Order: sequence, then C-alpha cells, then structure tokens
Amino acid sequence: MTETTIQKSFFSKIFTTLKQALKGDESFDYTSGSIKKAVILLAIPMVLEMMMESVFALVDLYFVGHLEHSSFAIQTVGLTESVLTVIYSLAIGMSMAATAVVARRIGEKDPIAAAKAGMQAIIIAFAVNSIMSIFGIIYAKDILILMGSSLESAEHGYRFTQIMIGSSLCIMLLFLINGIFRGAGNAAIAMKSLWIANICNIILCPILINGLGPIPAFGLIGAALATSIGRSIGVFYQVYHLFFGNGVLKIKISYFAPDFTQIKALVKIAAPGILQFVIASCSWIFLAKLVATTGGDHGSAGYQTALRIMMFFILPAWGLSNAAATLVGQNLGAKQIERAEKSVYTTARYNVIFMASIMIITLAFGQYIISFFTNDEQVKIIAIEALQIMSIGFIFYGIGMVLINTFNGAGDTWTPTGINFFGFWLFQIPLAYVLAKHFNMGPTGVFIAIPVAETAITLAGIFFYKRGKWKRVQV
Repeated sequence: MTETTIQKSFFSKIFTTLKQALKGDESFDYTSGSIKKAVILLAIPMVLEMMMESVFALVDLYFVGHLEHSSFAIQTVGLTESVLTVIYSLAIGMSMAATAVVARRIGEKDPIAAAKAGMQAIIIAFAVNSIMSIFGIIYAKDILILMGSSLESAEHGYRFTQIMIGSSLCIMLLFLINGIFRGAGNAAIAMKSLWIANICNIILCPILINGLGPIPAFGLIGAALATSIGRSIGVFYQVYHLFFGNGVLKIKISYFAPDFTQIKALVKIAAPGILQFVIASCSWIFLAKLVATTGGDHGSAGYQTALRIMMFFILPAWGLSNAAATLVGQNLGAKQIERAEKSVYTTARYNVIFMASIMIITLAFGQYIISFFTNDEQVKIIAIEALQIMSIGFIFYGIGMVLINTFNGAGDTWTPTGINFFGFWLFQIPLAYVLAKHFNMGPTGVFIAIPVAETAITLAGIFFYKRGKWKRVQV
C-alpha cells in the first residue's frame, strides 16, 4: 500500500468518525471496540454542546457591555449568573444522576429501564424548580443587593434577574434532558439542542435589546427575554426527540407516572451530586461578593467579565470530560472495569492538551479578548488581571473535571462532594478572604486563590481515584 493511499485511508477514517459524532451514532457499542474512537464520538458533540452553553452568557455580555451604564449592566448579568449557578448545580446534579443511571441500564442492555429512569428525573426537576422560580421572581432585587450590588445597580437590573430566575425551569430541563441523552450515548442530540437554543438567542439579543422596526428596545431586559426564549426552543427540540426520535430510548406517556422507588434511587445519587455543585457554586457566589465589596462596581464588572470568558473555555473542557462519565457508567454496567479505567486516562490526556492550549491563548491574547466585550477602561484593567491569573490553573482544572465526572458517572457522588467541601469552603474561601482583606490585596487576592484551590482539589481527586472506591459503587 502506497503512502498516499495510507494517508487517504487515515483521513477517510477521521472524516467518518467526525460525521458519526456530529450526526449521532447510537449503534456504536461503548463497552467494546476502540476507546479512542469512543471518547471522540462522545467528546466532539459534548464539547460543542458546552461551548454553546457558555455562549449564552458571552452573547449577553457583549450586547449589554455596549449599553449606557454598561458597568451596571455587566455587573447585573454577572451577579445573576453567579446566583444561577445554584440552579445550574441542581440541574447538573440531576443531570449527572440521570446520566449515571441511564448509562448503567444501557450498559446492562435494558433501554426500557433507562427510559423510565430518565422520565422520573424530569418529574423531580419540575417539583424542585417551581419553588426556585417563585422565590427568584419575588426577591430578585434583594438577591442582587445581598450579592454586593449597589442599590442603584440593583434598581437598574433586577427585572433582568427576575426573568432569568423565573425561567430557570428551561435551564434545568436543558441540562437534565441532555444528561439523559448523554447516558444513552447520543451526545449529538444534546449538542444540537444547545446549537438551536443559541442561534435563537444570538438572533433575538440585538433585536430585543436595541429594538427593530415595531419591536421596542428593551435594553437589559431584552437580553433576559432572548436567552429565555432561546432556551425554551431548545427544550422543545429535546422533548420532540424524546417522544418521536429514532434513538435507543423510546419514551411513553405512561413512563411519567411517579415511580417512588426509582425517584428515591435517583435522589440518593443526585442529592450529594447537587450538594457538591452547590458547594462549588456558593463558593463562587462568596468570591463574587468579596470582589464587589473590595473592588466596587468596576472591580465586580471586571471580575464578572473575566469569569464569563473563562467559563467559555472551561465549559467545553467540561463537555470533553463528560465523555468519561458515559464511558465509566456503561462499562461498569457491562462489568468492564479495566476498560472504564482506560477510558478515564484517555479522556484526561485529551483534556490536558485542550486546556494547555487555552492557557497559552488567554495568557498571550487576554487583553484583546477582554477589549472585545467592554469599552470601559477601568473594567478592562481588572478583567485582564483576573483572566490571566485564573488561567494559570487551567491544566489542573482539566484533570480535575475528568476525575469528578469519573466519580459521578460511576454513581460515587459523595467522594467529589467531600473534596469540594474541603477544597472550596475550608481552603479557597478562607484563602481568598485572608489575601483580599488581611493582606489588603483586594480583588487580586481573590483571583490568586482560585487556581491555588483548584490545584489542591485536583490533587485530592487523584488520590481518591487511585483508592478505587468508585469501581465498586452500585446504582
């Protein structure tokens, strides 16, 4: 075989794999065959899915960053996103439980049980989120002030917060249903739902913020409306494929009848999973408040700008690490423990390469990236410093994400919960407070505490991974 023929065959295989990943190929058995191909088939749509989730905040940030009183608008978007991380935590925790159970049932070749488990997770989501939405609508202004916003800034932006928290059921369903699809090995549907939601958001944002023809300019409120409508359309797309798609999961209306045994099993997995992400998100809320109180409105806006950009890069890495959750869950279900371990190492290697590349980009071009999102010079200075300091820990973030998803995919949700509690609440928060207040470093002290704590959390994750408790968990 000639060298040219070999090259053509190589590129043909790559093209075929990419096509399978983007189209969604549920015929591929993730419990056998090439682990590299399994990771790629899952990782490509998962990375694109998480990129699209991060685009929501960046699109809002770009358009509101060019409004009058942009520092108020940026701060409102950032602080609201910080509060929404609690809802994200609930959504991710439920999504993670759904992924673990669905993947395990698929690995056991029982798609009916997988479908029923997924529907019970949706019932739980509806029950929990109704309370959160009502609370957010009533207390939106108080929430912003509690987060460190000035009264003037809270008055300017509380309706944005009301709409975003009030429509949070869409956030939860978007994460949860995507988790169900990922557990079944169909990451492409999850990706496509976020693409559709984002395209709608990108189209609607400039129209609803700045106005167009008979449509009035809603300003900051328009950003919330555009995001909520976009996410709702994404959820409708997911629901259509749950009921009428050609995938391995076949949903029937009867599956929505409450099965309290299954609900109890899901809550048992989800509760510590939700707790682990609530612990992390509440830590970010505390840091946001600490920056706001030591750096003022401009310091807060700069930090929130940097954080949104950092999340744009981190969420795709989280998407890649999600491949470990599906592969570990399905392979443990098929009693393929060694294959589950190999899947973790392969996913971690790819994530390290990705995050190292992103670290170089943010260190080299951080100032240009920041300038694109805000024209306020005081905000720029803080944002550039924050982004460059936080990006130093990107490689450790990448490894830590894979380990967290490994534990969660196996159903061992208590281990990462404990790691997060000690890493964030007993290390990161005290360190940030001491550096910011005691050593008078202000926001810079908070920025330094973030990569230091994330590195410590990753090292703890490696220790518990090697102990191997995750291999013996039953779900």
